Amino acid sequence: MTSREKIQNALNHQSGPVPIDFGGGPTSGIHVTCVEQLREYYGLEKRPVKVVEPYQMLGLVEDDLREATGVDTVMVCPQKTMFGFDVAPLEKSWTTPWGQEVLVSTDFNVEEINGEVLIYPEGDRTAEPSGKMPAGGYFFDTICRQEEIDEDHLNPEDNLEEFGPVSDEEIAYFRKEVEEKAKSGRAVFANFGGTALGDIGLVPAPFLKKPKGIRDVSEWYMATLTQQEYVHAIFEKQVEYALGNLEKIHAAVGDAVDAMYLCGTDFGTQSGTFCSPETFKELWLPHYKVMTDWIHTNTAWNVFKHSCGAVESFMEHFIAAGIDIINPVQCSAAGMDARLLKERYGDRLVFWGGGIDTQNVLPFGTPEEVRAQTLERCEIFSENGGFVFNAIHNVQALTPIENLVAMIDAVKEFNR
Repeated sequence: MTSREKIQNALNHQSGPVPIDFGGGPTSGIHVTCVEQLREYYGLEKRPVKVVEPYQMLGLVEDDLREATGVDTVMVCPQKTMFGFDVAPLEKSWTTPWGQEVLVSTDFNVEEINGEVLIYPEGDRTAEPSGKMPAGGYFFDTICRQEEIDEDHLNPEDNLEEFGPVSDEEIAYFRKEVEEKAKSGRAVFANFGGTALGDIGLVPAPFLKKPKGIRDVSEWYMATLTQQEYVHAIFEKQVEYALGNLEKIHAAVGDAVDAMYLCGTDFGTQSGTFCSPETFKELWLPHYKVMTDWIHTNTAWNVFKHSCGAVESFMEHFIAAGIDIINPVQCSAAGMDARLLKERYGDRLVFWGGGIDTQNVLPFGTPEEVRAQTLERCEIFSENGGFVFNAIHNVQALTPIENLVAMIDAVKEFNR
């Protein structure tokens, strides 16, 4: 089977070899430190790792590394990064605070002050910094730049300034990216942007020079309870833009896309949820469903939804919202037992993730413990298909190379 056939097999809930995704999307990637270790381990050409997603410092998994590790996906990302500058070309050399030489976008622009690294929206140093890598850190945190707001006179347009019709330039970019990636024989995992509803990574708008509206994370969460009419108005307009954009994008790229990243909004914590299932059903579900109904009616794309945390109580609502794929499947959170999830939802949801715990086992366990958990999760989740192997969220910085290799080898062992 080709890589794309393996992914399609899993998406269709058919038994077969377990496909692997690393580097396909913004929540299934690998930190640049780990990409460098893997390239060295497999004896690949020694060259700086390309930073394809600077917010989380995710490294590009290039074709030679995909081949060595057995990765079955290729990534199509938005033209702009989380900080508002073009993703490519990745030609500018930067030495990270931990001493690694990497290649970043030519518009990547940072300033190091007292051990911290500040990054600027659109690479514009005349604007206030929108992100900060703390001293000793390995990725960026968003800097909140919310202006004073009047809760009695909120204007939804302020929280909509980053949304609008897709440009001809973006359409051409997506057409070229999808056409090139589809030739690889691997599954195309596309993030077109513009379909995220209240994603807490996007609400502060690190890509805008001077964001308006509710941009503070805590105030946004409060608004989902106290300002629901306002939030509904934002979501309704977002969806209106999204439907027009999706129609144009699909006309350009067709059905070469296998999985489409809809939204990365997190609804779970380690032990519970940010809102009740009833609030999700009232505030998010109807808007998701408008988009997923259009996608399922007009395309062959599978809808990918990311949500960390203890979200077992949301699974039925995710299904009702038209979600096909759930990620990262945080089995370490409360109520997220792998066998329970597979038994209750495995015939209706594809589990993309859940393959290894990235909080404890992968970074701190022994290779034997990594192998054992990987084999167990493959056994549980792969029954009757519906499973794409990935770690629980991105592989974090400085994860031991022996554990990374143990994980990859265990999937190959299982497939044998």
